[in-house]
Amino acid sequence: MMIQRRLPAALILLGLIAAVAACSRSPKVNYYALAATAGPEVVTPVSRPIEVAIGPITLPDIVDRQQLVIQSKSHQVDILEFHRWAEPLKSQIPRLMADNVSRLLGSGRVSAYPQSAGSEADIRVLVDIQRFESEGEAVRIDAFWTLRLASGAVAKIGRTVARETAGGTDYDSLVTAYSKALYDISKEIAAALRSETPKLQ
Repeated sequence: MMIQRRLPAALILLGLIAAVAACSRSPKVNYYALAATAGPEVVTPVSRPIEVAIGPITLPDIVDRQQLVIQSKSHQVDILEFHRWAEPLKSQIPRLMADNVSRLLGSGRVSAYPQSAGSEADIRVLVDIQRFESEGEAVRIDAFWTLRLASGAVAKIGRTVARETAGGTDYDSLVTAYSKALYDISKEIAAALRSETPKLQ
C-alpha cells in the first residue's frame, strides 16, 4: 500500500523535472553568411589582367563580433545573441568583395586577405569600413578604400556610401541587403582598378 501511494507522487516529480528541462533549453541559434550578388553589368575583361588583393579591412568594434547588430533607435543598438554570422566579417567581406571584383573585371586574378597575405599583388585594396549598420528596413555601409601599388605608392583613394533596402523584415533580408551594399562598393573599386590598369602596362 505504501508503494502504491508513493508512485503517483514520483510520477508528478518526474513530470516536473521534464517540464523544467524543456523550459531550460536554449533557443535555436541562426547563422548567416554574406553572398555574392550578380549585377546587370556587361563586363569587358581588362586588357591586361592584374594581380589584385582585397584587404585587409577594418570594421567598427560594435559590429566586429559574432552576433548580428541592428540599430533599434537613434542611439540604441540590439546585439542579437541568437542571430550570428557564420564566420567573422573580417574574413567574409574581403572574400565577397574579391569575388565581386573578379567578375566585374573579368579576371580570375583577384584574391582576398588573408589568403593573399603572402602574395605580391600589382595592387592591394585596403578597405576601412566606417559604418556597417541597419537603418530601419535598410542598411548602410560607409567605406573608405585605398588602391596601393606593389611599390607602396598610393594610386587612388575613394569613399563609397552604399544604402540598400531590405526586401523584408526578417534577418535573411537584412543580410541580403548587406551583400548588395557590398556589391555597390565593389563596383566603384572595380571601376577604379580598371582605370589604373593601363598605367601598369
